[in-house]
Amino acid sequence: MTNTQTNDSAEFDWSIDKEGFSRYSTNEQAQMESMYENTLSSITEREIVKGTIVGFTEKEVVLNIGFKSDGLIPKTEFRDMAEIKIGDIVEVLLETKEDHLGQLVLSRKKAVSERAWENIIKANENDEIVNGFVKSRTKGGLVVDVMGIDTFLPGSQIDTKPIKDYDIYVGQTMPFKVVKINHSFKNVVISHKVLIEEDIEAQKSDILSKLEKGQVL
Repeated sequence: MTNTQTNDSAEFDWSIDKEGFSRYSTNEQAQMESMYENTLSSITEREIVKGTIVGFTEKEVVLNIGFKSDGLIPKTEFRDMAEIKIGDIVEVLLETKEDHLGQLVLSRKKAVSERAWENIIKANENDEIVNGFVKSRTKGGLVVDVMGIDTFLPGSQIDTKPIKDYDIYVGQTMPFKVVKINHSFKNVVISHKVLIEEDIEAQKSDILSKLEKGQVL
């Protein structure tokens, strides 16, 4: 080997691969891996996070939540959104950081459901009024959509008077109160009757507060 060849070999950057890209050094690679690990550990699985829409495929929406890879969600999970575009921020549930293919698994549908469940629990704790859409009749009552969750309205909780024809309520949007929650099975019982009773009691109190001794009514 000549001196020229020796010098050329010494000056050549052997870290450049055949595509012409320089590979990371050991320290740089370790730093990159550490950065990704810190990002991955910042949130946990089954947690609701915010993601940014960064693209679309024929059947899926591509979202970035700050991980080393993007997640794909079927477009069918965005049916309730009139128009979605790149840059929109939506809440999604992180199901798995990496499945058997090493892909990030996200779900908007489950995020909506989880958030609705949290809001229903809060409404029950704070004795708040919620609006619900009566979807259908079922045995002993009605099925009502409250915040995206199917709840049960017993026939005895529709009104203060007995109701014979439940079908007249189907398709209506009405106010309710959450009266019972089964956390294990995520079953929710609501009532419209309690609102009527509260209104009647309020009217009684108002009338009694205005009565005076000796009044002729």
